[in-house]
Amino acid sequence: MLDRSRRRPGDGAERPVVLITGASSGIGAAVAERLASEGGWRLLLNGRDEDRLALVAKMTSGTALPADLADDRSRERLARQAEEHAGRVDALIAGAGIGWAGPFVGMPAEAIDRLLTVNLSAVLHLVRLLLPGMVSRGAGRVVLIGSMAGCVGVREEAVYAATKGGLMAFADSLRYELGRTGVRVSMVLPGAVDTPFFNRRGVPYHRSRPRPVPAGRAADAVREVLVSGRENVFVPSWLGMPARVHGAAPGVFRTLARRFG
Repeated sequence: MLDRSRRRPGDGAERPVVLITGASSGIGAAVAERLASEGGWRLLLNGRDEDRLALVAKMTSGTALPADLADDRSRERLARQAEEHAGRVDALIAGAGIGWAGPFVGMPAEAIDRLLTVNLSAVLHLVRLLLPGMVSRGAGRVVLIGSMAGCVGVREEAVYAATKGGLMAFADSLRYELGRTGVRVSMVLPGAVDTPFFNRRGVPYHRSRPRPVPAGRAADAVREVLVSGRENVFVPSWLGMPARVHGAAPGVFRTLARRFG
């Protein structure tokens, strides 16, 4: 687990430093609030909406580091500012993400590129920038916010599912590479979460199952893997069962999904 045993009251330098992307709303903001309520963490908060990010930073006593992760220079500046501001980054919680829903044949090319950039490419690049410091210190956490869609695929969310599936393959591959370095890679895999995500993508959530869960439940899962280093956590936990069925018997799963999904 991340070592908070050396923390002394009032000594901010001893608290593990956590960089949370997508912290201006949704799961990212809920994670910031969850960790702030517990205490013992030094929070660096990233988002594109500077006004909302400033509010979250004020509520959580975190430091706002606004940047558009889709932009190469902004992303590099964020990594540099985070390490300069706090001296190090002990944990990255990659919560920034966007969605798009509708038939793939009607999806604009620019929307495909935007999802691939924000949900996948930007995450990989940010991990690449921060990971060397963790490895050199012999400890760290990389927590990726995935999705059930990346485990099983979802009708009319093909590109979004592809980006989240890509994160899963990235996480698995990175775990092999990191081995005994002391750095752990975790994924939190929610189904539907009650956040502004669906309104922003322009299509409201309409499925009967899984029902949306509060963002706080996803934040609790993030806190769990941050401390324990557990590899994968589904939110809610019962979603792990259909994911396992899909892996063991994909044909059966697709038949059931077409009938009930």
